[in-house]
Amino acid sequence: MARGERAASSLPQNLVYMGLSLGVLPAQKLAQTRAGARGAVFFYSCVPAEEFGGPWPASVPLQIHGAEQDPIFMEEGDVDAARAIVAGAPDAELFLYPSTAHYFADSTQTGFDAASASLAVDRVLAFLERI
Repeated sequence: MARGERAASSLPQNLVYMGLSLGVLPAQKLAQTRAGARGAVFFYSCVPAEEFGGPWPASVPLQIHGAEQDPIFMEEGDVDAARAIVAGAPDAELFLYPSTAHYFADSTQTGFDAASASLAVDRVLAFLERI
């Protein structure tokens, strides 16, 4: 997380933070705690907002993407954290895809799901256009 914070320290504040799997941790911390966040997109992971002083900031739109049969996302608390954030945030969405793979949208990984990846990309692009 410190590496992510260092990387962001020289960037402008009005950013959309995106994290993939373990990379969600620094992205989530920055989106929740760094002034001026415009939005956040998380793939394959999510932690409770309380980890970073929660609740989720009302002014930060959020999308969370995970596979509905990914044992990591579904059984290690990620989906529960995502659902809790979405329930308490005015502009947050959770998208679950019919896949078993953790990295369902990564074409370099086993378990890549082209249909789910395409839908996820469309959703992220629409999100970025509106924020």
